[in-house]
Amino acid sequence: MKRRLETAADTQALGEEIGRTLRAGDVVILDGPLGAGKTTFTQGLARGLQVKGKITSPTFVIAREHRSLVGGPPLIHIDAYRLLDQEGDPFGALDSLDLDSEIDDAVLVAEWGGGLVERIADRHLHVTFDRETAVQEDPTSEARYITWEWVD
Repeated sequence: MKRRLETAADTQALGEEIGRTLRAGDVVILDGPLGAGKTTFTQGLARGLQVKGKITSPTFVIAREHRSLVGGPPLIHIDAYRLLDQEGDPFGALDSLDLDSEIDDAVLVAEWGGGLVERIADRHLHVTFDRETAVQEDPTSEARYITWEWVD
């Protein structure tokens, strides 16, 4: 699916819509350039999942876990780029983060997740953020195109 979103609020709303459909064990890969809206989208996912805590970029902490407010699965938000940048096995690096939840019991959202998450999940939701096309169409645009699909 593909959608053009004009504002950050629109990006959060799509994230919330998709977040309501996610279940424990689901993995979401977010790919796109810096500033494309990955963290903004994750803020919406968190609203849809009804988890607590402020959603910010995981760049400096690598991973952040947000517990459910309603008994649902927690959200684990990771910066996979930092995991891929570490020497050795990236899955081992993910496992060594000492998260309170098992990945199968949570929703895992990985910014820059391409190349890592495919190795740890049989199925994932791949979400791509494209700001460049909207800017080419109108240099003053703040819009982005977001495409998403489940990949087996």
